[in-house]
Amino acid sequence: MNKFIEELKLFLEKLDHYRDEVLFVFIKPYWPSKITPNAITTLRIVIGVLLFSLLFFFKIEDKVLIISLFFFGVLTDLFDGSVARGKNMVTELGAMLDPVADRIIIMTIAVYSLFEPHRWLLLVLLLTEIVNTFVSIYYKTKKVYLESNIFGKTKMVLQSLVFVAILIVWPNPPHQFFIDILWISVAFMLLSILSKVLEINQVKIVKI
Repeated sequence: MNKFIEELKLFLEKLDHYRDEVLFVFIKPYWPSKITPNAITTLRIVIGVLLFSLLFFFKIEDKVLIISLFFFGVLTDLFDGSVARGKNMVTELGAMLDPVADRIIIMTIAVYSLFEPHRWLLLVLLLTEIVNTFVSIYYKTKKVYLESNIFGKTKMVLQSLVFVAILIVWPNPPHQFFIDILWISVAFMLLSILSKVLEINQVKIVKI
């Protein structure tokens, strides 16, 4: 089982590397230096808060508007990390903001689209995010700096694609295929949490 997880990790990291290499073709020579990765991540947070306000406070459910905002928001997640690496702008602040932005925008749509038809799935998604948050806070209190791992990135990609599809068919119930993919994303989140715990333990061993 450990061998399978390690091979899966290497495969996903290779795909992520290829994505970076493709984006670097545009980013390295053409990306304006004034648009920083942290600015892109902050924009995603703003979009997430705007979506939350529109859906739950103003009860605005215009499909084109909601899908457009969500799609643009998750699209920023494709670029901020690559821009940071391609332009040598990786910062600890950016590493902290990125998962916060992801949680705000994904959980907003998760609550909106899953609360009625799939409450147990929604509960599991929320609980795993809470556990992941506490693990992240714990290692930061120990002054251990860990970058976002590939399992967490994969979870975000899967959930982003699925929620775009769910919003397109909304208010019709989502196809079971999309629900199954969300359960798979939970497995990737658990692998992400496990990976963080193992890295923390390795750091402790080295310090000892």
